[in-house]
Amino acid sequence: MAEEVLILHGWQNRRPAGHWQHWLAGELETRDVQVRYPQLPEPDAPVLGEWLDALESQLAGIDPSELTVVAHSLGCLLWMAHAARRADSGATDAVARRVVLAAPAAPDVLRGIPEVAAFTPVLEGDAARRALAATALERPIIVASGEDPFCPEGAEQRYAIPLALDFVPVQGGGHLTIEDGYGPFPLVRDLITG
Repeated sequence: MAEEVLILHGWQNRRPAGHWQHWLAGELETRDVQVRYPQLPEPDAPVLGEWLDALESQLAGIDPSELTVVAHSLGCLLWMAHAARRADSGATDAVARRVVLAAPAAPDVLRGIPEVAAFTPVLEGDAARRALAATALERPIIVASGEDPFCPEGAEQRYAIPLALDFVPVQGGGHLTIEDGYGPFPLVRDLITG
């Protein structure tokens, strides 16, 4: 089981009590897992560089073999941008044991939203696969629904298959938000603690 978990929220998310990430933080803390659940800067008008700096400050000093990262929505694209930045710098050492990416938005959708267009992945194909794989000791996992309006082609087709990631489907889950009924989300908890 993870000894430390870093939770990365998405766009316009101020970590409300009803969101599954908030629920997850509480669930993990009852199991004596150290949880980092930072409020990323300006969630309504995020700046990629500021979010990357905030992420890197959260990662400082953590033993990668004890860390699990759980990201939702734009937080997933933040993690992918972090992987690209590390690849550009030549870094090859893992920064986490496990990475769980829930409901990542598709590049075409991001490009159509000016506030988050800068989060569109810059790496594709083999370069993206290598960069993302290098961030974790275990193969990263995508958790997503085929009915996600922010990823109309489906996260399995857009991310899991081309990037060689494990895929866990959520039937009828939408974008895995409060409005979609997530709230408690035992599936993600079990992926972390199992």
